[in-house]
Amino acid sequence: MNVRDLEPKSVWNNFADLNEVPRPSKKEERIIKFMQEFGALLGLETYTDACGNVIIKKPATAGMEGKQTVILQSHLDMVHQKNADTDFDFDTQGIEMYVDGDWVRAKGTTLGSDNGMGVAAIMAVLQSTDIPHPSIEALFTIDEETGMTGAMQLEMGILKGTILLNLDTEDDDEFSIGCAGGIDTNTRYDYTETEIVNDSQTYNIIVNGLNGGHSGVQINEELGNANKIMNRLMYDCEVFNLQIVSVNGGSLRNAIPRESFATIAVNPAYLDEFNTRANDIKAEFTIQDSNLNIQIEATTQANKAMSLEDTKKVTTTIYGVHNGVFRYSRAIPGLVETSSSFARVIIKDGSFITQSLQRSSLESGKYDVAYTVAAPFRLMGCTIDQGGSYPGWAPNPTSAILDILVAKYKELFNNEEPKVMAIHAGLECGLLGERVPGLDMISFGPTIKGAHSPDERCGIKSTAKFWKFLTVILANIPSKV
Repeated sequence: MNVRDLEPKSVWNNFADLNEVPRPSKKEERIIKFMQEFGALLGLETYTDACGNVIIKKPATAGMEGKQTVILQSHLDMVHQKNADTDFDFDTQGIEMYVDGDWVRAKGTTLGSDNGMGVAAIMAVLQSTDIPHPSIEALFTIDEETGMTGAMQLEMGILKGTILLNLDTEDDDEFSIGCAGGIDTNTRYDYTETEIVNDSQTYNIIVNGLNGGHSGVQINEELGNANKIMNRLMYDCEVFNLQIVSVNGGSLRNAIPRESFATIAVNPAYLDEFNTRANDIKAEFTIQDSNLNIQIEATTQANKAMSLEDTKKVTTTIYGVHNGVFRYSRAIPGLVETSSSFARVIIKDGSFITQSLQRSSLESGKYDVAYTVAAPFRLMGCTIDQGGSYPGWAPNPTSAILDILVAKYKELFNNEEPKVMAIHAGLECGLLGERVPGLDMISFGPTIKGAHSPDERCGIKSTAKFWKFLTVILANIPSKV
């Protein structure tokens, strides 16, 4: 079955159109132009601010003029990740989608349903001629995934709405009323390459087959981190005269790393110990990452590598870096309050570089875990850059729009009680609340699994449920005060 034949067709066809346009973070020029042309073709007021956010405004339908103006918001960029064996160019190719039972997936890459399904739904509202709604300000932000630049730099005063519906939550029975803030910790250490120790041979190590996923929402699942696993294999390097030639681990700062590739020089006597370690590690992950693959194979002999001393420094430092849940919330049972994801390791040509992302619903907690992660690198003598900080979104349990959503959800879905919660991920609501003071904000969306990984998939029945719910909410927006 073709994705364009799925219901609701207006949403899925818009999503298919979006996925024909390459739209990685930091490279949104093509999708910005696409949205500008979309608004113009509808004859709607369309504006792009200096940052690149696109705002499309649609007047209220007949009889809804006295209702509060609603800001419908989603982000245009998507995470670009692919499996190592997938031949795909994100800069030139559209996402290749297919239907798999009740899911839509992509062939070996991320799907872009985060946050393309939100964008597609807003486009369908803007296109509609039979959906009752108040005045709409559709806000399509840029660069959410790598810094929330669009939300952070949104032009002040351009939006007049009093209610914000952010369509970026990934379970259709959840309403998010708060989120975590974040900060990046990036490090660098320069070293001098040296001769390889006598009797060493050169090998490639491959760690792959891990699930990966969203480094905030899924951090409590204890999924395997390819960077930490690779380091476990290389640790105690001095015992075997192991030297690192190169490492390329992880991909994106906000994705749990699924793959790591290393080249090492080592005494062949290490191989039995390596295989023992590899089997022990795979046994640890038989439940959450059953497809974990670890292998070592001989390769062309290298001439230069990191010294034994620097190799020991690097592997010891990485072992000391916190990865995973740092603290659970005292206020909301089961909610991760603070975490860190060790996202990227690059060792090549005399440089050791890492990237990690810390999150917390508390500002103090965010900096506490960031300083904790930085500490081992500081002791090693690395240069440390901690930036890209963005605030969390404090929950408002007395929200008027929340009351409406809860009541309508129960009315539509057999009196089922929705989950009202904060999310351990970065939503743009905290920043948008600063740019547009006084907003009553809430986030919801269709069910999406495996975001930020090639296992990303979006529920078909869930999308129909989400669309039905969204249209009902738009028809029941309260009157202006």
